[in-house]
Amino acid sequence: MTDIRPAFIDGKPKQLLIGGRFVDPVAGERFASTSPSTGEHVADIALAGEEDVDRAVAAARAALDGPWSRFTPAERQAVLLRLADLVDAEFDDLALLDCIEMGRPITASRGLRSMVLRVIRHIAGQATAIHGETLGNSFPGTELMSFTLREPIGVVGAIIPWNGPLFSAAWKIAPALAAGCTVVLKPAEDASLSPLRFGQLCLEAGVPEGVVNIVTGMGATGAALASHPGIDKISFTGSCETGQKIIAMSAGTVKRVTMELGGKSPNIIFADADLDLAVPASAIGVFNNSGQVCAAGTRLFVERPVYDEVVARIAAFAGALKVGPSLDPETQVGPLVSAKQYARVASFLDEGPREGARLVTGGARLTEGALANGHFVAPTVFADVGDDMRIAREEIFGPVASIMPFDGFDEAVDRANATRFGLAGGVWTRDITKALAAVKRIKAGTVWVNHYFAMDPAVPFGGYKMSGFGREGGFEHVENYLNTKAVWVRTS
Repeated sequence: MTDIRPAFIDGKPKQLLIGGRFVDPVAGERFASTSPSTGEHVADIALAGEEDVDRAVAAARAALDGPWSRFTPAERQAVLLRLADLVDAEFDDLALLDCIEMGRPITASRGLRSMVLRVIRHIAGQATAIHGETLGNSFPGTELMSFTLREPIGVVGAIIPWNGPLFSAAWKIAPALAAGCTVVLKPAEDASLSPLRFGQLCLEAGVPEGVVNIVTGMGATGAALASHPGIDKISFTGSCETGQKIIAMSAGTVKRVTMELGGKSPNIIFADADLDLAVPASAIGVFNNSGQVCAAGTRLFVERPVYDEVVARIAAFAGALKVGPSLDPETQVGPLVSAKQYARVASFLDEGPREGARLVTGGARLTEGALANGHFVAPTVFADVGDDMRIAREEIFGPVASIMPFDGFDEAVDRANATRFGLAGGVWTRDITKALAAVKRIKAGTVWVNHYFAMDPAVPFGGYKMSGFGREGGFEHVENYLNTKAVWVRTS
């Protein structure tokens, strides 16, 4: 593998972070992390079993009742701000971990610096804004004052995906810390390194031992966390199918659950749209991070008068993208994260034409030269896609666009909503009345108008329908980690 390695990739096996210390798993088992760009070995990583999850939960429970419980809101805020400074100072290495392990191009990884830091610092500000309310009541007779307290929900089990490991670790851990909770984080097996280093930085920032714990492993590790009686809340980001299993597993102890699940997001281009804006932004909305984005606008509806032009321009954009290893600074589209994901995306590339879709560009597995040992596919555009085709119904999580013509406003919105998902959507038009009418009718947690995929920690993000429930971002993000306690006081 390339010599461009951060210090955290030191050739030593990676351990579990439990109770403020790196420890070996009880069973001593490990799994290999490999580069999706080259197939080369990156690191051996601890495989946590049920006993390890028990240890991590016990450490988090002890820390919840320890010194952490006495941190004031301002002290929690200060810890988070120190954490942001440490992440800022080490960001290039953290980005490189994601680049090497899960394949995000190095320029894109480093470009996330502002967003990750804004997440931590924005949430730090909310640590001192948690408050209850004084409530009028109509209880007869005796004078009773009523008010509410907001208290940390307790021990949080956080399970994150592989498509944005550093961002996701910050997205889960920071609000839990702001609320005064403790955390056991389970990263995806394909992207464990930056979350482990992020956990170390939490300790360096002054987070007490046991407040943040990291257990690496496979699906069984996440299942042990989701069903654990010592976990008060599960916060999960990932596929709908895995989310359904976690909800079922959490039911035995009636945990609070936040779910940010998959999507098959519609992006509607009306004939009056500014195509010079709509085309590149819509293309990036599909091909960014090799299409491995939950809110990717992969169902592209285009009004018929401009359909052929948009198809041609999207295809030209896709064909001009440079596909390459993640460490190449010229790479715009990197590899898919794993052999498993590569096989899944390849199955859609084969099935699209069989179902009757017209392949305009791409559709190929790339195996020549520097791409020979990685998981690369060409950015792909299918046109004349039917709503019932598998490529239009299922989340591919790869660089594949399905472009469909429509005639008229109602048809576009109705077809956009004809999906089990509801994570996001886009609308392109110069007519603000039309845009707002579409926003009102699209059943999704986020709708962008004349833009695609803006995100900010001040703005809530989450899904409708089978794309999940609960919101991350905005004050609702921290609220998900709080319980409300009603208090009645006799005053006379």
